[in-house]
Amino acid sequence: MTTQTDRPARQGSGWGPAATAPEVPVAPPAPDSGEPQQPFVRRLWRGRPEDPRWARPAFLSLLAATLLLYLYNLSASGYANSFYSAAVQAGSQSWKAFFFGSLDAGNAITVDKPPASLWPMALAVRLFGLSSWAILAPEVLMGVGTVAVVYASVRRRFSPAAGLIAGAVLALTPVAALMFRFNNPDAMLALLMALACYSVVRALEDGRTKWLLWAGVAIGFAFLAKTLQAFLILPPLAIVYAVCAPVSVRKRLGQLAAATGALVVSGGWWVAIVELWPASSRPYIGGSQNNSFLELTFGYNGFGRLSGDETGSVGGGGGGGTGMWGATGWDRMFNSEIGGQISWLLPAALILLAAGLVATRKLTRTSVTRGAFLVWGGSLLMTMVVFSYMAGIFHQYYTVALAPYMAAVIGMGAGILWEKRAELWASITLAVSVVAAAAWSYVLLNRTSDYLPWLKYLILIGGLVAALGLIFAGRVKRQLALAAASLGLVASLAGPTAYTLSTLQEGHTGSIVTAGPAGASMMGGGPGGRGGRGGFGGGTPGQQGRQGQQQNGNGTTQGGGTGGFPGGGMPGQQGQNQQNGNGGTQGQQGQRGVPGGRTGDGGGMGGGGVGGLLNGASVTAEAKKLLETDASKYTWVAAAIGAQNAASYQLSTGDPVMAIGGFNGTDPSPTLAQFKKYVADGKVHYFISSGSGGGMGGSSSGTSSQITSWVEANFKKVTVGSATFYDLTQKASG
Repeated sequence: MTTQTDRPARQGSGWGPAATAPEVPVAPPAPDSGEPQQPFVRRLWRGRPEDPRWARPAFLSLLAATLLLYLYNLSASGYANSFYSAAVQAGSQSWKAFFFGSLDAGNAITVDKPPASLWPMALAVRLFGLSSWAILAPEVLMGVGTVAVVYASVRRRFSPAAGLIAGAVLALTPVAALMFRFNNPDAMLALLMALACYSVVRALEDGRTKWLLWAGVAIGFAFLAKTLQAFLILPPLAIVYAVCAPVSVRKRLGQLAAATGALVVSGGWWVAIVELWPASSRPYIGGSQNNSFLELTFGYNGFGRLSGDETGSVGGGGGGGTGMWGATGWDRMFNSEIGGQISWLLPAALILLAAGLVATRKLTRTSVTRGAFLVWGGSLLMTMVVFSYMAGIFHQYYTVALAPYMAAVIGMGAGILWEKRAELWASITLAVSVVAAAAWSYVLLNRTSDYLPWLKYLILIGGLVAALGLIFAGRVKRQLALAAASLGLVASLAGPTAYTLSTLQEGHTGSIVTAGPAGASMMGGGPGGRGGRGGFGGGTPGQQGRQGQQQNGNGTTQGGGTGGFPGGGMPGQQGQNQQNGNGGTQGQQGQRGVPGGRTGDGGGMGGGGVGGLLNGASVTAEAKKLLETDASKYTWVAAAIGAQNAASYQLSTGDPVMAIGGFNGTDPSPTLAQFKKYVADGKVHYFISSGSGGGMGGSSSGTSSQITSWVEANFKKVTVGSATFYDLTQKASG
């Protein structure tokens, strides 16, 4: 006989965790009896023989419901973030662009992230052609996969019911419903982080090295999705394994060293190739100032995000107060900027985490149950703290990284307290967690008082009734306890479910998006505003900016906004009417200081300045026809300042468009000398006028401004409708 510490029971109703049992004997696998196995479909539907009959069908139903929910209205988002969609399109046309993550098939410059998150989408586009579904369906599948991983981890140590609760919480978290239907790197990051936690919990069961190696591999590939954010959970995972693993100290240290090696190899192979590749024959590393991925990793995408010192960025953060990216502090995850995205069940999760650690306090050092709480809970707390105090670029949708950890903690905590509900402290704690979820839902719903105004009262009443039932009736009769628990679950999930359904009803485009109804996320004073749900509003609540009426010069539409950045004004300034000289379309008035980026009220952002920085341009049929003429003769049919502007024309024509200055228009690539050579060699046909003098943050001495000035002084202007281009094959007359 062998032994396994704290092994969960597989018998019974499937509600209780049976995870606080002492060390029990585990028989080795029985030899093959020679009996034929059941058909695969039957085994898939039935699951483990020792499970309740409803467990596997319920799990498969959860996955199917999540899939259908996330696929609903998927194409409403179009190309979503055109910055990444253009890179996906380029990767589907050029394997070199695929490998490097280039923004265009001509391989001028890369996105400002590693390319791993682009690869599934690019492969889908290669197989099925360029479309919204081909780009976004892989993200949906990652969401379903993350739900499955969280369920599997919780179910393995606790119960099927606890796993279902965890999976449902994850699927119905508003920011998860947003980002698992969007083409930013966060979907892949969340999946790989969940896999890393799952693998560490598996490694804690018996000390097998392979699971720790898999955790290292998952984190390494997560690094190739979103660089150093993947490392946020390394400290809790390493510490928990070093303390709790059921092997000798020497072996633990050796295993952690091996896992570190797996991480370095899985995340470093691509970095090594890029750094060793001759810079002259690869695209420029977008987001860097020295054409170095390591600089990008440790600067703009790394420590700069923590300190706010981000060279080439659009601005720093709060630094303990309120900055361009909102207020920092211990309550950041709960404030009006972030709360509606992720915090619905965070109070309950923190209560249940503490309760789980109390319930397992008397177990042995190697208790896997306590280890599971420490792995998932430690990851939750570590990520929350970093997000709360980081002073650099921070967007609301980053909080999707918290969703798997929060969901797992809630499932585990609810499961263990349910099993101990006969003890007064456990029933009271479970009731308190329900009241906390209901009360906080009331607060969040009250912030959008016009959205389903009756729902907050039902949630509060339902939560209070459920709490009383859990304390009193639940300790008397099991059926009453189940009824109270079910009511509590419904009350806890009703608020986030409502915001999730609101999120699914609308498309989301641009660089900054938020979940929930209009007004759900009030961004204080900086980038991240919803200018008419497609623009760049985002002033401090209470400010009153004028309606932005920026005309962008490319036949494009810029959404207005009231308060901060409307019409291109800087945060805290009055948004003035701006006209760039080429007759764009006026955006509709946006919400006051509400962040996001959606289709609908304000249209897409335009070709230059703040508008072109965050959202793509609206390309007219005439402009498309102009660029497509003789397109095969050129490496790039056009060049434009900033990646979003270039991406819109590239996605419309299907031909490469060079993004001068990368995402922000501030990267020193190409230099004026390089661009002059491209033009002399006949590689670029048109220059798309932005009318902004060189992009966000561009100065008269910046590369983008230098190129713009040179083009305007030397080449023929071509006007198509309200859009202005410069033909780089024809000199200006006179």
